Order: sequence, then C-alpha cells, then structure tokens
Amino acid sequence: MERNSLPISAWEEAERVDKVLRAVDTRLDGKQAAAWSRKRHRRILNVVMKHAIRRRVLRTNPLPKGKESTTVAKTSNAVDKRSLMNADQAAALLDWVRRRPRGGRRLHAFFATLYYCGLRPEEAVAMRVEDVTIPGPDARDQWCELLIHTATPEVGKQWTDSGEIHEERDLKGRAEGETRTAPGHPALTRILRQHIEDEQLEPGDLLFQGETGGILAGSVIRRAWRSARKAVLPPHVFESPTGKRVYDNRHTRLTKWLNDGIPPAQVAEWAGNSVPVLLATYARCVDGQLPDLKKRLEAAGDLPELPDAG
Repeated sequence: MERNSLPISAWEEAERVDKVLRAVDTRLDGKQAAAWSRKRHRRILNVVMKHAIRRRVLRTNPLPKGKESTTVAKTSNAVDKRSLMNADQAAALLDWVRRRPRGGRRLHAFFATLYYCGLRPEEAVAMRVEDVTIPGPDARDQWCELLIHTATPEVGKQWTDSGEIHEERDLKGRAEGETRTAPGHPALTRILRQHIEDEQLEPGDLLFQGETGGILAGSVIRRAWRSARKAVLPPHVFESPTGKRVYDNRHTRLTKWLNDGIPPAQVAEWAGNSVPVLLATYARCVDGQLPDLKKRLEAAGDLPELPDAG
C-alpha cells in the first residue's frame, strides 16, 4: 500500500483532486455511477478529509464546497408514479404467486403483507407469529394488527459479524428499541390466519420462513416476484417500471392510503416515516382529489361585487 500510494501532498494539486472525484463518480465498467452513489461517495470522502484536518495531516479540505459540490449529483426521493400498480395488476400478481407450485402459498402471504400493510421487505421477514394480532373468525371487526419492531436487511456474509447473510437491526429511522403498528385489511387477516394454520406455526416462529425453516431469502423473494411479473403483465408493462421492485408493493400501499384521504401524519406513523419524508416521497403520486378540492374552493365563494361608483 505504501509503495502504491501517493504522498498526502497530492491533495494540494487541483488536477489530482479532480481525477479522484471522477473516479469515485464512475463505476468499474466506466459508466457514471447512480446519483445516490455519487453523493454518498463524496460524503464519505469529505469525512476522510475532515479527519485528516483534525489529525493535522492536511491544512484545508481540498474538495469542492458549496454549489460546486452539490450540482454534480442531484437526487430525488420522489417515487416514480409509473412504478405503482393498479388493483387489477396487484391482484393478478398475488394470485399467480399463490398458484406457484413451489412455496407459492407461503410467498403469497409474504407479498400480501407488503401490499396491504406497506411494510419494508426487511421488516416483514423479521416478523414472528406473535407479532400479529388476528381476531377470531366470528369477531365483527376482522382487521388484524401487525407489530413491527425489528428489521433484518440482507447485507451479505462478508459484512456481518456473525457471518450470516442477514443482520438484525432496529427499525429504519427510529430510535433504538422503538416499535410501530400497522393495520391489516380483513383480506390479509384471512390470508395470514390460513397461512399460520397451513404452516402449523407457533407464536415464537418466524411468520415467513424459507423452505428449511430459516429466514426467507431475498433471492427467492425477488425471483418469485420477477416470475410473476413476466407471467402476468403484458410485455410492454413488464418492461416498464410498474411493480418492477418488490418494494413497489410498499409504494403502492402508501400512495393508496394518501389517495384514500388518510391523514399524512397517520400514514407516516403506519409506514415508519416522518411526515416531511412521506410528503417529499409521495406527493407526486397523490391524485384523484382535484374534483373535491375544486368544490371546496368554489364553496369559499368569489370576491364580493361592489356597487357602481356612480
């Protein structure tokens, strides 16, 4: 490393700094990295520079500052409206998964939970049977409730201390140990009740398991979803962003809640987002409310008519 490393004085040369920035903005295949990746790489590089200044290895931060540093990687959190599924598409996809010969019913319950409750995939795979409150078959209110308290994202064996593919973490954007609940439609109640019965699950068991009883693998989830899209959607829709990612089940549900008039504060609570993040992400997807808004504006009336001056 010492033999192949430039001296620290190289950071004082503007041309070399530009070369480093071009490198962190470029993928190994020579193409430009995604905007979020470029922003993240530059942020990390800035942290390194600040550390070097604190250790008195560098006198000043040689990286661009202000507008010059931010214009290179403009990013947006907004969801692409084209990625949202309509009710017919979602129903067809879930039905195809349910009919899948290998593990179809198990995966159907998983995808239905994402669609009806807007969970993140890493939250759903971490759920236990005891985290679901299911009313009795004869109860008048057939809405179930999900308690979300853990996430197990798939990060890879080389990045976990345990050597496992998944790593158990607290909920995204929440304080340590914090939980949240989300309501489950009566249709989901029926699906989960049958799922628990068919799989003979106990309260402490994972709600959604792989074939060997362990955590449901992300590769299995993604493969099943892609197969469903290819089998159900017309070719031009399959090639489009519609439901392209498993995560689009969550986007579709949160957008539907907002379009159905659920207050943003409530949707944010169910989804595990802050209200500002929720609105910035889904504002472009909210529609269907214009006729009602026009009626409200008309009801407010026009300016009063003033008498003629003469």
